[in-house]
Amino acid sequence: MDIRQLSPTYAVSPQIGVEDIPAIAEAGFKTIICNRPDMEIPPSHHASVIEAAAMAAGLNFVTIPITHHALNMDMVAGQKAAMSGSDGPTLAYCASGTRSSIVWALGQANEMSTDDIMAATAAAGYDLGGMRPQLDALAGS
Repeated sequence: MDIRQLSPTYAVSPQIGVEDIPAIAEAGFKTIICNRPDMEIPPSHHASVIEAAAMAAGLNFVTIPITHHALNMDMVAGQKAAMSGSDGPTLAYCASGTRSSIVWALGQANEMSTDDIMAATAAAGYDLGGMRPQLDALAGS
């Protein structure tokens, strides 16, 4: 498991498995957000399987499947709502952590400077430099 912190209350990870849930709970996460569509993965890693393990461990679980082509601001709002509704830190996952980083960055555009968003994602190993114009535009709206 490769958890990468973007903020004090939000981290991202590549695909997790049922076996990772105890460590996620021990790390203090309270909510897990699945950003990976089931169509990309085998049944053993479908959201419902991970959700059952998360719920058994006392964690909240939210499914917001994202593809690069279908990402929209409703998904961003859903992600923000899941984060703000959590009673502690949130871990979001997808294939590599990139989509979970992108949706976070879009949701932070009115709360953080584009430079700070870029710095946070870069420090976690995600280059979202191509999103700068979009983040700047969202910050101005």
